[in-house]
Amino acid sequence: MIFVTLEHILTHISFSIISIVITIHLINLLVYEIVELRDSSEKGMIATFFSITGLLVIRWIYSGHFPLSNLYESLIFLSWSFSIIHMIPKIGNLKNDLSAITAPSAILTQGFATSGLLTEIHQSAILVPALQSQWLMMHVSMMLLSYAALLCGSLLSVALLVITFRKNIEIFCKSKNFLIKSFFFGEIEYLNEKRSVFKNTSFLSFRNYYKYQLTQRLDYWSYRVISLGFTFLTIGILSGAVWANEAWGSYWNWDPKETWAFITWTIFAIYLHTRTNQSLQNMNSALVASIGFLIIWICYFGINLLGIGLHSYGSFILTST
Repeated sequence: MIFVTLEHILTHISFSIISIVITIHLINLLVYEIVELRDSSEKGMIATFFSITGLLVIRWIYSGHFPLSNLYESLIFLSWSFSIIHMIPKIGNLKNDLSAITAPSAILTQGFATSGLLTEIHQSAILVPALQSQWLMMHVSMMLLSYAALLCGSLLSVALLVITFRKNIEIFCKSKNFLIKSFFFGEIEYLNEKRSVFKNTSFLSFRNYYKYQLTQRLDYWSYRVISLGFTFLTIGILSGAVWANEAWGSYWNWDPKETWAFITWTIFAIYLHTRTNQSLQNMNSALVASIGFLIIWICYFGINLLGIGLHSYGSFILTST
């Protein structure tokens, strides 16, 4: 009973801290950036990490198995994974551009996990025979860590696409207006307009340089985080194949879950290939990663809703890998 009480306390503490962190981010974004508040949000994510870690450890102790046996536990672990990814830039004392992605992702996954929709599976249950294996921790944890990293990297690529698209639209609209004015108002007005453009060149150059730096950082972190996620995904698929051979007598069965995991792996392998090709970088690679974002959700969540194939024991009730 004491373990359940501690679990509930830690769940509410972590959720409350993440909510405060999100509020701080909104204040810095919409009102005014305050350094002290930004530092507080970083400390808040660290506190969230320790709260969720404590929650998982307590659940592990009283359930007797690693807490990845149902959708509730996998979502809590996914939220924990987001908090880990949030702290990656801290290792190299780099500017944390991941916080705008990791904090909302953590609160959304934990919010859904603790919502009334999953009340029936909040209690830990005895593992089904297929899950009573030492490979459970290795396979499922690697897959969930890969989902978290790939989702964050994909969202950074989506942000890169949006910023680049808006930038191109602004350039197109300005050049179009400039040409129309020069055509209709004659040479004098054209020269005046040209002088005003040159006066604003320094300001526009500063804005363009800021956007350029932002897009470069987004591209940098997107590539690094997706590379990390791809490594976890590869390890997860290989360990899953070994586990499948032990449980079902075959390394690969083209089960719907396995098939979509392979599709996910292929999409991000294409992404990494486009990043190594100079002519296909930036926009093309970001577009591939954006497609990958949808594929991950189909693999992680969509297949479990259908409840078909060899992983049918994980259909919204038991496990989500």
